[in-house]
Amino acid sequence: MDSPSSPMADAIDIAPAVPDLPPLRDVIARHGLAAVKALGQHFLLDLNLTRRIARVASAELPGGLTEGTTIEIGPGPGGLTRALLIEGATTVVAVEKDARCVVALDELVAAFPGRLTVIQADALEVDVSALGPAPRRIVANLPYNVASRLLIGWLDAIVASRGTALVGMLLMFQKEVAERLAAAPRRKAYGRLSVAAQTVTTVAKAMTLPAAAFTPPPQVDSAVARLVPHASLPSAEQWAAVQDVTAAAFGQRRKMLRQSLQSLGADAGALLAAAGVPETARAEELDVAAFDRLASALRARRAGPR
Repeated sequence: MDSPSSPMADAIDIAPAVPDLPPLRDVIARHGLAAVKALGQHFLLDLNLTRRIARVASAELPGGLTEGTTIEIGPGPGGLTRALLIEGATTVVAVEKDARCVVALDELVAAFPGRLTVIQADALEVDVSALGPAPRRIVANLPYNVASRLLIGWLDAIVASRGTALVGMLLMFQKEVAERLAAAPRRKAYGRLSVAAQTVTTVAKAMTLPAAAFTPPPQVDSAVARLVPHASLPSAEQWAAVQDVTAAAFGQRRKMLRQSLQSLGADAGALLAAAGVPETARAEELDVAAFDRLASALRARRAGPR
């Protein structure tokens, strides 16, 4: 028998206890949690897959799952929530709009005392920088119908807080959206969302999940993207200008920039010359650095002569 001070005994003492939890399908049946299309709900119930996601978060996001707060958006019946807690997340704050799911998640709150807080709210209206102590990270299977809007809001929060709001995100999107985030110039997927995400964060695709893994299955596969803020972030003014420039450029992406940028109310030719971009270029040809130069040129034009 191992003595109380032996390494084996210590390992047993510190191992987190995993409560005996009912199957997720039982939870769904008991609480009548049929997925609601209007809420973009597609539940991921396979604990092997959700634990894989949680392990990626633990290994690849700043602070892992043990420091500060792990925020989950749209937990549904709690498949990913369970995985985060089982994999050692010390503090999880889950934001859920669906009152039915909030009630169902009470079982997890009781099973992991002091480690899970559930907030009933619309994630689009929640200030993530106020959810628990820093460092904060978001790990979530996002509702597909609002995923891009949520992401832009979080990028706004990162810029406004100079990086203190969030230290990283591990987010599940429709596969085509995840591909947009990481797309390079001259690729079909490259667009306004690509430039926005890459201006603020380093983006990498972490894993792909087939539609059949979800209940109900969506019409497309899904993918998990990892986003970690850059050490050097744009100013709020520069970030706003980047968004203005990309909205104009990709709003008419088939046109040359000398035409599409006219909607900015500035001399498009002068902007392009100041940024070192050919007038005949199109939006999908420019890299993130070129859009940053165009944003700087736009700010200078708006400021006027000094």
